[in-house]
Amino acid sequence: MGNSKLYKGSLHTIILKLLEENGKMYGYEITQKVKEITNGELNITEGALYPALHKLEAEELLDVEVAKVDNRLRKYYKLTEKGSKETVSKLKELEDYIRNMHTLVNAKWSIE
Repeated sequence: MGNSKLYKGSLHTIILKLLEENGKMYGYEITQKVKEITNGELNITEGALYPALHKLEAEELLDVEVAKVDNRLRKYYKLTEKGSKETVSKLKELEDYIRNMHTLVNAKWSIE
């Protein structure tokens, strides 16, 4: 499926869900986890990921920890309390959307 607009509209929710499940992650780790989970069907580019992470941080949904790893500084992202609440809300919203789309796609259409 590549990087369709449908996925791009869900990027914040994808990031929040991954952080909810994994505690803290760094950017490259997020891209690789998404690729792994989707068997390579979805590739999040750095050009999409980092602006999304910065936006979530600015909205106080993420905290950033900087750690030195192999003589390099690495930024780890983790959910704030507000971020945890927003994750629940975003997942519910996405589940409702998927359910409605499933209903529409599987509906028998007739024109009378």
